[in-house]
Amino acid sequence: MRVSTLLTLGAALTLLGCGNAEEEAAAREAAAAQAAADSVEFAREQFDPMAFDTVTWESRDEAIVRGSVVFSYSCARCHGRYAEGNGGFVTRGDTLKPPDITVSDWRFLDDPDGLREFIYTGSDHGMPNWGLEGLKYKDVDAVATFLIEGLNRN
Repeated sequence: MRVSTLLTLGAALTLLGCGNAEEEAAAREAAAAQAAADSVEFAREQFDPMAFDTVTWESRDEAIVRGSVVFSYSCARCHGRYAEGNGGFVTRGDTLKPPDITVSDWRFLDDPDGLREFIYTGSDHGMPNWGLEGLKYKDVDAVATFLIEGLNRN
C-alpha cells in the first residue's frame, strides 16, 4: 500500500510539473536515505541483546548447519554463495558489493555480539534489518555462528 501511494504521489508531482527532474531525483534520494536510516534506528530500538541468552544449541555443529541454511536463503543473494562478497545488488542507483566475509581480518571475526546486532539491525547502506524482516534471534545467532566458526578463512 505504501509503495503504491508513493508511486502515485510521485507520478502526480511529475504530471503537475513541480520542480525539475534533478530536484525531484535529489528529493527522492534524500527521502530514501532518511527512510533507510529510520529503519536502522527502529531496528536498534527493537534489538534485545539479552534475547541471545535464551538461545541454546545441542552442539556448535547444529548451530553452524542451521546458520548455513539460513545464510543460503537470506544472505547469499547479496553476499554470494560462499560469503565472498560476490553477490552484489543495486540500491538507490548504486551497485553495492558486500565485503568478503571469508578473509582472516574480517571485522566481526572476534565480535559475535557486534555481528548479531549488525545482522538484526542492518545498515542504511543496503544491509537489510533481518530482525525486522522476520529472522528470529535463534536464526540470527545461527548465521553469526556459521559466519564466525563455520567458514574456512583465507
